Amino acid sequence: MASKPGILTDWPWKSLGSFKYVILAPWVVHSIYTLIIKDGKERDPVYVLFFPFLLWRTLHNQIWISLARYRTAKGNNRIVDKSIEFEQVDRESNWDDQILLNGILFYVGYMILPGAAHMPLWRTDGVLLTILLHMGPVEFLYYWLHRALHHHYLYSRYHSHHHSSIVTEPITSVIHPFAEHLAYFLLFSIPLLAGIFMRKNSIAALFGYISYIDFMNNMGHCNFELIPKMLFSIFPPLKYLMYTPSYHSLHHTRFRTNYSLFMPIYDYIYGTMDKSSDALYEKSLIRPEELLHVVHLTHLVTPQSIYHLRLGFASLASKPYTYRWYVWAMWPVTCGSIMLTWTYGRTFILERNQFNKVNVQTWVVPKFKIQYLLKLGNESIDSLIEEAILKADKRGIKVLSLSLLNQGDELNSYGELYIHRNPKLKIKVVDGSSLAVAVVLNSIPKGTTQVLFRGNLTKVAYFIASALCQMDIQVATSHGDEYEQLNTKLKNVECESKLLLSKSFTEKIWLVGDGLTKEEQIKASKGTLFIPFSQFPPKRLRKDCLYLTTPAMMSPKSFQNIDSCEQVKTEESYEESWAKLRSHVPRVNPDCKEKKQRESAIKPILDDSRSSHFWSIF
Repeated sequence: MASKPGILTDWPWKSLGSFKYVILAPWVVHSIYTLIIKDGKERDPVYVLFFPFLLWRTLHNQIWISLARYRTAKGNNRIVDKSIEFEQVDRESNWDDQILLNGILFYVGYMILPGAAHMPLWRTDGVLLTILLHMGPVEFLYYWLHRALHHHYLYSRYHSHHHSSIVTEPITSVIHPFAEHLAYFLLFSIPLLAGIFMRKNSIAALFGYISYIDFMNNMGHCNFELIPKMLFSIFPPLKYLMYTPSYHSLHHTRFRTNYSLFMPIYDYIYGTMDKSSDALYEKSLIRPEELLHVVHLTHLVTPQSIYHLRLGFASLASKPYTYRWYVWAMWPVTCGSIMLTWTYGRTFILERNQFNKVNVQTWVVPKFKIQYLLKLGNESIDSLIEEAILKADKRGIKVLSLSLLNQGDELNSYGELYIHRNPKLKIKVVDGSSLAVAVVLNSIPKGTTQVLFRGNLTKVAYFIASALCQMDIQVATSHGDEYEQLNTKLKNVECESKLLLSKSFTEKIWLVGDGLTKEEQIKASKGTLFIPFSQFPPKRLRKDCLYLTTPAMMSPKSFQNIDSCEQVKTEESYEESWAKLRSHVPRVNPDCKEKKQRESAIKPILDDSRSSHFWSIF
């Protein structure tokens, strides 16, 4: 929002929310009517093409959004290093409003303007006229309109809304108040109206010109440099005819330079070209990927989760639990992505963060949860994980943490398989088990002397049982096979006297994992406290019992680039509580008599050879 919003700041359909698309209904009906009712001679193809073209514009913008987010996360050629704030994400969520506005105005104008109907597919003179009028009147008038918008009166009421985004994304290009968009529409209509009045209009000129504006707008705000230097070497005058992303980025960081639309020539003519433009272009063009310290290797969850990625649709990524009917309507795309990842796929970068001076990236193995659970293509998954570890090790990354399904016992023994295969690895492969054990142990009430252990036994479970025995807490199990497994695993630890086989279910503290049944919960005594040691807490079936949940993530202020709720990805939000250093670990009461005993039991776990280096980085 502008600092002092002027008249016509808000969009007329703002109150409609997600139902704003219904404003297109009358023109959609008219388009369908002309297609069905009118015969071949009377039927105008432009009416039929208008709304597919709006969809193309939406897709075009989305491609740029995904590409820019991927490239800025990767780091090479990035221009501005600052992170995007929550407020910017919210402000730019209505980027498709300008597509609706332009669609309606162009459609109505096409209906009422004489000479507009039944335009041909191509006219060379009309295309050339559009190019010349853009290079002349449009670029010239935009330059002076833009400078006028930087006058304090108009800037504070309108244009400051756009300049609130210092770090730009492609969609930043169309984030303006409603009144400002009306001015831009009139300006960009000059070549199209001239073509109509001079009877030189064509479908190619109409749709091509609008696509050109979208392309240049998105490119100029993408925050990574992509224009090769070779182009300017082959044709030096090009620097006056086409701007670069770094050129326009300076306008957002310095405000009083580089006003031109797409052609810097007017900045050169009127002396407003930033002197550092060439230097920033050169610097951005050769910038390498940033030095990383930590990589989190995650995976896809459900087939629809591809739309919840930050690289995908922002509106879906910010609300992963909200039902959207059109996601199910996109099942052909979803099925296609499944088949693609099944047969071919490479680990890709999803996001970047910074924790104090530690640079972190999230990489995604393009495999779905069902592929892990059904053990379909385990060799392929194993190969992708190992390939990512070796790549990270080659780049000098210090730590790689494995997400939930990427650290399965049967898949790779919590990452130990790769350490044995590659004994010369310098990178530390961690699975978050140390943090999980610490969380569970600190969640047990002081004074506890006995707990009931129930659930599938994992690495975390064995560590917890070992620590409890060293804390003189008895560990009871209700299943004979679990009792034998614990005895076998902990035979080198003095735990034999602390392990019990119990069928009474009278214990007040239950440590539970995956595999806890409904019947077992019913057998628990009133007031029992259920503490989960797995990534997902048990379902709450008893109102007379207490349930602790998996710790929520707390992002400290020094953790950068947490720019929206788009980082929450359904089930992954639980696993990252364990695998990433974002969890809120309950503190031991300083006055607790058991503090030293707890610390002595937890310390060996946190200091194991695979995780100690992970903690030392921070």
